[in-house]
Amino acid sequence: QVQLKESGGGLVQAGGSLRLSCVASITSIFNITIMEWYRQAPGKQRELVAHVTNDDRESYPYSVKGRFTASRDNVRATFYLQMNNLKPEDTAVYFCVAGRRWWGQGTQVTVSS
Repeated sequence: QVQLKESGGGLVQAGGSLRLSCVASITSIFNITIMEWYRQAPGKQRELVAHVTNDDRESYPYSVKGRFTASRDNVRATFYLQMNNLKPEDTAVYFCVAGRRWWGQGTQVTVSS
């Protein structure tokens, strides 16, 4: 069982930046092959926004590519999402996911126009 805790969400103006953090309840996340960030906006389907393997291969959907960057600190058991040039359509609850099994409770990101 892995517990995940996200932080770093908040209210930001369009064009601004936020950095989300996800801390896992284990010593290291090195053995977790895949770490991901998802988001869900009201009335919309959950969307994958970042996928990072434990050998640092990254992938992003077109909607955030070039603006979002995910990274993992395996030793600190922390997973990050750097979000730049935020847009109102990025408003959502953002979830950290470990090993495609364990989910955090989410952190709200609100981008005002």
